[in-house]
Amino acid sequence: MFQLGKTIISEEIIEQDFVCNLNACKGACCIDGDAGAPLEEKETEILVDIYSKVKPFLRPEGIAAIDEQGCFVKGDDGEWETPLVNGSECAFVTFSENGITKCGLEEAYIQGATKWKKPVSCHLYPIRVRQYTELTAVNYHKWEICDPACALGEQLKVPIYKFVKEALIRKFGTKWYAELELVAEEYTKL
Repeated sequence: MFQLGKTIISEEIIEQDFVCNLNACKGACCIDGDAGAPLEEKETEILVDIYSKVKPFLRPEGIAAIDEQGCFVKGDDGEWETPLVNGSECAFVTFSENGITKCGLEEAYIQGATKWKKPVSCHLYPIRVRQYTELTAVNYHKWEICDPACALGEQLKVPIYKFVKEALIRKFGTKWYAELELVAEEYTKL
């Protein structure tokens, strides 16, 4: 672990390679597991505000889940998250013709219906961020469904922190990311 400002960061985000391989995993991270995507407090308000604009991009099952549960729910851990369809996939998930998951929120953003891409937790994945009283932990979330992403990342030689550069800048800012790059450069020389 190393510290940048008020963040504690796992070396794994420098050491581990990763590039999503949707043809292999079909976006399983959006449909597997037992919880929705983690949401920051301010993101819960955003979801409510943009729901009417996002709704045309969602599946009937997702709309029904949101209409029943709301745009966000409190998870078993007491944190906010996206609702699920029948305890399975995220309510905001859609599927392409070849069965690959897509994000209805991101599709609405791409089509210009909203100015908000998606929850930062989704954008950051496979990095998970946890806020503590004094510090924020930045860790790699290893999940076997992402083994093809690790293999592709290794083949392309793309470490996690480079793969999620845009999301890390979105979350922590350009100055923080520039400092991370310097740390990674020094770390890889060891």
